[in-house]
Amino acid sequence: MCIRPSVRALVALLIVSALSLQANAETWQHEGGTLTLDEMPERVVALNWAATEALLLLGVTPVGVADRDGYDVWVNEPELPDSVPNVGTRVAPSLEAIAELKPDLIVTSAEMAPAAKLLERIAPTYVISVYAEGRQPFEKASEMLTTLGEMLGREARAESILADIDATLETQRHRLEEAGMTDRPVALVNFMDDRHVRIYAPNGLYQSALNALGLENAWPREGNFWGFSVVGLESIAPYEDSRIVVIAPTLPGLADTLANSPFWTYLPAVKRNQVYEIGAIWPFGGVYPVKRLATMLTDSLLEGGSDNVR
Repeated sequence: MCIRPSVRALVALLIVSALSLQANAETWQHEGGTLTLDEMPERVVALNWAATEALLLLGVTPVGVADRDGYDVWVNEPELPDSVPNVGTRVAPSLEAIAELKPDLIVTSAEMAPAAKLLERIAPTYVISVYAEGRQPFEKASEMLTTLGEMLGREARAESILADIDATLETQRHRLEEAGMTDRPVALVNFMDDRHVRIYAPNGLYQSALNALGLENAWPREGNFWGFSVVGLESIAPYEDSRIVVIAPTLPGLADTLANSPFWTYLPAVKRNQVYEIGAIWPFGGVYPVKRLATMLTDSLLEGGSDNVR
């Protein structure tokens, strides 16, 4: 049977088109397997705040995020536009809400493993866990930023962001060294109540900032995989040389309560007027909180401490 020239030309065109699409496709390995994208994604849904932060840093506004309102309270920077809709909670996002947004990429973490196959039916899904047992969060967050930069055609921007963070950390370290403020360890804490704090451990995100600033973490023990432990104030007492850095938010009336608390006033750092305060920083985010912590911590240490929480 003889195939007419016009048919042969059409077949050839289809073959060339298929080969072209295959050549343009890119593949990435991730925690959920393999992800192949034939085209650059334009509509991205983020199912955790670290992914939301990374997209915003890259200049990509997600079409939907999980726990949208909570981001404004706990993360805040980089700013998330009010127009971005919510797709449910980070632990139980709405598959229906995600599908309605018609995404061409979904970014999630291993906590959503049971729903991964369902998410993949909606759109290609990239799974990466910044927080997991035995991992350094800043390294994984940097990997996520770099990989999303590749997927979204923003490699140069991802590199620029990481270079800017490195430069900021170096600048803040020089400020502390010149002021002689790297001589004592620091204990980074959030108050849970007037007797207990969440203290940030060497395996957490904040440790990257401390390392870069040349500061020793006063708390020597590893915490949970989120990088913290909940301890009583008396547990800080043995680390007599340390400065105490209190991270907002604090409870209403806490300053008055602590001023009359023997657990607090007994601490060596309190007696030396070496209590410092900084604003709220999301400790379970991506790369950006490390930059914010380094700057805010340096500013606070250089401004000087007190004997109580203000």
